[in-house]
Amino acid sequence: MPTPAAKQSLAKQWASTITSAAAKPLKHLRASDLRAAAQLATTATASVARIAESVNQAVWSTLGAPSGKTADQTRGITGLAFQSVQRITGLVGKGLDTTFAKLAPFIAPPDATHVPSATRQAVLAALNGVLGDHLAATGNALATQMTLRFDGSALNWQAMPPKTKVTGKVLLLVHGLCMNDLQWRNVHAAGTAGARVVDHGATLADALGYTPVYLRYNTGLHTSINGRELSEQLAQLVQHWPKRISDMTIVVHSMGGLVTRSAVHTAQATQAAWIKKLKNIVFLGTPHHGAMLEKAGNWVDIILGSTPYSKPFAKIAQLRSAGITDLRYGHLVDADWVGKDRFRRQPDSRQPVPLPAGVACYTVAGTTAARRSTLSDRLVGDGLVTLPSALGQHTDASRSLVFAKAAQRIVYRTNHMQLLSSDEVGGQLVAWLGR
Repeated sequence: MPTPAAKQSLAKQWASTITSAAAKPLKHLRASDLRAAAQLATTATASVARIAESVNQAVWSTLGAPSGKTADQTRGITGLAFQSVQRITGLVGKGLDTTFAKLAPFIAPPDATHVPSATRQAVLAALNGVLGDHLAATGNALATQMTLRFDGSALNWQAMPPKTKVTGKVLLLVHGLCMNDLQWRNVHAAGTAGARVVDHGATLADALGYTPVYLRYNTGLHTSINGRELSEQLAQLVQHWPKRISDMTIVVHSMGGLVTRSAVHTAQATQAAWIKKLKNIVFLGTPHHGAMLEKAGNWVDIILGSTPYSKPFAKIAQLRSAGITDLRYGHLVDADWVGKDRFRRQPDSRQPVPLPAGVACYTVAGTTAARRSTLSDRLVGDGLVTLPSALGQHTDASRSLVFAKAAQRIVYRTNHMQLLSSDEVGGQLVAWLGR
């Protein structure tokens, strides 16, 4: 048996271990995540139950059995069973929500100065890209709020950076779907020199004296909603920036280009003051006329919905956010989606929005093909966006975006994400914006 001294020593070791664990809470989690996760789990359970009921009724319908209040609801004992599942799920969800709301203040909230890990930020960005509209609509704590960020922190209009740390040349960088502002920084192998960080914002700051400001936003929301809020944020930026802004330039990646064009369209319509400061926009792999994968996703909706047995499972494909379905054709304004079923297959009915007059616009299109490959291979583009879409080309002249020949660049053997770490792209940005 252990001696009293050994027991005392063991107790001290356990106490030390527990204290150490308490002092280092899980790196990527917060207390509020429990409540947010419970809300998502409740929604998922209810959705699965609805799908199961839909499949059940689809089978009964083939035998001539009548449905419940709606075509996908069962009736009788089966209907009561599914209603009970929904009712119990709702009660459990409310109970968990209330419990976690009360416990949150006592579950080691992170220090106010605590900086969330990059891994956490990346996971939240992906989650918001897929379900961001649902998170925002339900008030879920995991929903990303739009912020303009400088030097790693969100800008505070009442406590702006000192004049000595900024210039009058502001560079705004806008990320794409399922991403965040931190992902502009990429580790890039540089041969014998070792790895280095590539950030187009830092490159332009060093070469041309820009002050980089990064946007973080919920990419699951409709493009026009994000565009409207971005316009409002930029109005605040111009009003509160420590120095008079002489030049505002925006560099965008992927969906960020659509959000930016939407913001510019809103600013022109409302005569916002910030639009007069805008000198340049550079698009990197922006799906001006839609992205291939969302068009494919829409076909999944159609295929799954083609039979009464598979139709209920179309709801699984329809989990994707409003931001993703806006990528089908490249929606920019409310009229493109208001009053329309975003999962229903329909022709492109977008309102044409040209490039802004008086602003120098440039576009970079990537392709995974080699320069000497066949035309069909090159047109496939960067794996997500085709060359014509990234270059703004369209068979309908009213929808085509007119980029000057010298304002277009195709980079070869480069996929969609590599546009963020390409030295060739960085050099082209300096050449264009340094004129």
